[in-house]
Amino acid sequence: MNIFQRVYAAVFTSAIKQIYIRSLKKVSTPELSPVLEVETVHFKHFGLIGDIIYAIPAMQALAQGRKIHLHLQINQKSLYKKGMNHQNKDKILTEKSVELLAPLLLTQPNFTVCDILTDQRIDFDLDYFRKYPFDYNKGHICRWYFQTFGITSDLGRPWLQVEPHAEFKNEIVVARSFRYRAPGISYAFLKDFTNITHVGLKEEFEDLKKEIPDLKYKPVNNFLELAAVIAGCKFFIGNQSFPFAVAEALKVTRVLEVYFECPNVIPEGKDAYDFCYQPQFEKIVALLNNQ
Repeated sequence: MNIFQRVYAAVFTSAIKQIYIRSLKKVSTPELSPVLEVETVHFKHFGLIGDIIYAIPAMQALAQGRKIHLHLQINQKSLYKKGMNHQNKDKILTEKSVELLAPLLLTQPNFTVCDILTDQRIDFDLDYFRKYPFDYNKGHICRWYFQTFGITSDLGRPWLQVEPHAEFKNEIVVARSFRYRAPGISYAFLKDFTNITHVGLKEEFEDLKKEIPDLKYKPVNNFLELAAVIAGCKFFIGNQSFPFAVAEALKVTRVLEVYFECPNVIPEGKDAYDFCYQPQFEKIVALLNNQ
């Protein structure tokens, strides 16, 4: 780096820091203390659905064993950049999203309500982290909530519990959304495997089947069924999308495709693998398939 580059970097970094500090002063601190006098703690979230899964450890920490009511705000404008496909088009959560998600959450300890936000009491707004001037393309999604409310949890332990689908015990389950695909990564080498099943959107399956002709597809009626398939599989492969969030929460053996522009999904705990490069991807899959 020459002297011009060093001076430019120093000036640019200083300017960004000042913008951060000025923005931080505009943020009011949210309620940090649990509401100890109530039996039920009410949370609000507007999605994304993967973010809701990553928010569960924070909800559990804030609820401290009390009942959890989660109220989801629907029809908010999409946060994705133009051209990034999403099943809800220009919306983050829809009424259908809540219908799919509720069966999974309502089987979890202490979750007694998962519904659409109307006029319910809200104790903790889980979207409050977005008010802070942090670069949310980086870091750790679960910890955004920790940093907002001054809490923590052991992210190496499971925070979702479902009954595994026994039929998938020898299957490699795959999900690859159109978003967050790492450059230079191909799944074509999986064409030599006969035990590959895709979960996720039908168009994602059809796209991946071009590389893996014998790829099977498992449709589901809701996200509880999706979680059961992932919980029961031999191991799971996915990019930074909702199915991987489920795999991470279940702590199944899992392999994450990391997107270099947005590395904010951090696998933690046992049997967690991630990759950015093709040879390492193929090595991990061969290792896990032979176990």
